[in-house]
Amino acid sequence: MLDLQRLRALHSVAVHGSVGAAATALGYTPSAVSQQIAKLERETRTVLLERAGRGVRLTPEAQQLVVTAQELLAIMERAETALEERRGVPAGRLTIAAFASSARGLLPGVLADLAVRHPALDARLSEVDPHLSVGLVARGAVDLAVAHGWDIAPLVVPAGVEHAVIGEDRCTLLVPEGHPFAGQRVVRRAELGGQRWVCQPPGRICHEWLVRTLRAAGYEPDIVHQAEENPTLVALVAAGLGIALIPELGRGPLPPGVVEVRLDPTPVRRLSALWRAGAARRPAIAETVRTLQEHWPRVANQPSH
Repeated sequence: MLDLQRLRALHSVAVHGSVGAAATALGYTPSAVSQQIAKLERETRTVLLERAGRGVRLTPEAQQLVVTAQELLAIMERAETALEERRGVPAGRLTIAAFASSARGLLPGVLADLAVRHPALDARLSEVDPHLSVGLVARGAVDLAVAHGWDIAPLVVPAGVEHAVIGEDRCTLLVPEGHPFAGQRVVRRAELGGQRWVCQPPGRICHEWLVRTLRAAGYEPDIVHQAEENPTLVALVAAGLGIALIPELGRGPLPPGVVEVRLDPTPVRRLSALWRAGAARRPAIAETVRTLQEHWPRVANQPSH
């Protein structure tokens, strides 16, 4: 008989693309995941993983087994949802994927609140890029995701996934002290031409927004420095190396030498919680979404959230 935990390990490798990433998602060590799959290979008398450079790839037999694993995990999820719904109390493990600034600025308070009020709920957070987290929910790799959409890149919700709006996060212009914009209360988009920018790299929504918005205003952005993390971008602005457009959530207090200016119209990204339709009745999902929405006004109204 096939072992469900071993199938879960194989499914996680298929979803996340590597043994290490699967281990992180499952809360195991890479060695433990490899051992689970090795045992599954002995059970099935089938090679499931092959070396591919420094990583691994699934064999065709493994891909077929992953389909079966996903079906079994969906059945298990429905059963767990029915039991939890019957009890009416948030309980069991709840895996949450959230993008970096929400994991830093919103989730700590939410998770602490849930831990106090619902000790039977084992909520576990992973920091995941928003363009990946929605797919993880759809494939059953995580239970809940916190993602965002912009005016130029609305959040796409796949079939079988439900969502609820958490709130709207404003973006503001950060400039070095002494910059001509630093003395203005508001900067209009038409004034942004000829500036040196620091920005996230291509492929990130903030980068796409900046490029599209400035081109629509008739300017080609001069992006002189790129960094993944917002604190790095803020440090580059503080050093006088450019200006940046950065969301307020999770940004934290600004260092000396950085001035915040409102951009008109103000860019806004909308935060949403997403979960599979099959788990919509689960009290843990409903309570976590409610808690996210309840905490948002407090976070959004902080001076430097």
